[in-house]
Amino acid sequence: MLPSLLALAACGGDPADRADAARKAFAAEDFATARTDALAALEANSADKDMLALLAKAQLELRDGDGAQATLVRLQSAGASGPEISRMLAEAALLRGQERQVFQLLGNDQAPSAWRLRALAHLAEDDGPAALDAFRKGMAAGDDMATTRDYARFLLDAQDYAGVAQALAVMQKIAPDRLDTLMLAGDLASRQGRQDEAAGFWSKAAKRYTRRIEPLLALATGADIRGKVDEAASYVAKAEKIAPKDSRVQAMVVQIAAEKGEWEKVRSTLASRESTLDARSFEGMAYAEALLALDHPEQARAWFAKALSLSPQNPYARLMLAESLLATGDGASALRTVRPLSDSVLAGKRELDLAVRAAQKINDPSLPALQARLSSPQLDANARAAGAAQAAMARRDWSGAVNALRQIPGHEGDAEVLKRLAFASSNGGQHDQAIGFADKALLIEPRNPDMLHIAGLVRMNAGRDPDQAQRLLKQASELDPANRVFRGDLARAAHAGG
Repeated sequence: MLPSLLALAACGGDPADRADAARKAFAAEDFATARTDALAALEANSADKDMLALLAKAQLELRDGDGAQATLVRLQSAGASGPEISRMLAEAALLRGQERQVFQLLGNDQAPSAWRLRALAHLAEDDGPAALDAFRKGMAAGDDMATTRDYARFLLDAQDYAGVAQALAVMQKIAPDRLDTLMLAGDLASRQGRQDEAAGFWSKAAKRYTRRIEPLLALATGADIRGKVDEAASYVAKAEKIAPKDSRVQAMVVQIAAEKGEWEKVRSTLASRESTLDARSFEGMAYAEALLALDHPEQARAWFAKALSLSPQNPYARLMLAESLLATGDGASALRTVRPLSDSVLAGKRELDLAVRAAQKINDPSLPALQARLSSPQLDANARAAGAAQAAMARRDWSGAVNALRQIPGHEGDAEVLKRLAFASSNGGQHDQAIGFADKALLIEPRNPDMLHIAGLVRMNAGRDPDQAQRLLKQASELDPANRVFRGDLARAAHAGG
């Protein structure tokens, strides 16, 4: 039997049936199955242009840039050409990290999908303003599902929820039951505190797209936010059955295990990827916490030190570095590290308890004051006020958030509380008040990217001092270049200023 026939026999099924199955799977947005069936169908006719095109599209949806590139070369050899092929080649180049090639391949193509790819290439080059400009040109060029989806995701990262809602309306007009539409509707509802509504969208997506993991992972995240860890674990288990090796599934497996304190499971799940883990990512810090829990404090200390150096404003990295330092016996360094958290009026029991233990280790003079704060009734009162403010923000009750935060004694001199007051005031339309809070926060911590960002954001929201707003947002983004919210807001400010 010929090799191609042997391969086809191994795959099973008539080539025409596999081609039909590939088309049906693609229409159902089951791209992994579509890829498998298309490959099987192509064993019988390797130059089938329609099937090669479908395979390339499935590979692009699966973010397989190398596979798509190889398929597109075959498609061109079979005689296919034209703007759509160029766009697919551009997307394959983008997935392979060849951003400059994207622009060359697209040339002067003015189609919405071409502008989408230019926008994504600009984002890959950390040029948010150019990305926003390209997205807006793509939206103006006509209704296109993928362009609108990626634009909406860009706005979601920038917390421009009004803009997301407008883009979502376009998607609902084009294809109301598409997975992307349902997922975005759920994500927007979740970001705005409408958790039950979000779960409804995700549940509908999970029932309609039974071979996709995205709605299951969203449902797991939503359940986890509500404190229903076992429910979250059940959704993750379903996702594991569909795509056990998918990095997103593995991340949720780690998250649930960490929340349950199953540290050996966390360590064993991530150990093979240790060299590629980003120390500041959730997985990176979960791995470090597992090392600490499993009595490897020196290794944990090194991980958390790297995480804090990469993300200096991350309170969890700071807290866990202090815990690691204390576990190694270095009480003085532990106390210095936790101080920015324990000195805040927002300090909770965990931060103060750690500071107390570190101070006891070295008999620091601050110990009595720390112990007094830890046992003070005001600690619980502050926690209730901070929690009430967070809940008010989640339901977009901006005045309620401001009132709750103002109940915390000492809020006038705490940069973090002032930052939250500025954010709530700005969203509530109290722009003078917002700028006042933000400027006080920046005066206290002038090099903190969070304070630079809020000072620029409130000015942009107020439509005032556009040059200063852009300058502040740029400084924040330069200090924390991985922050997508910062990049998105800088892009909006630059576009408005232009």
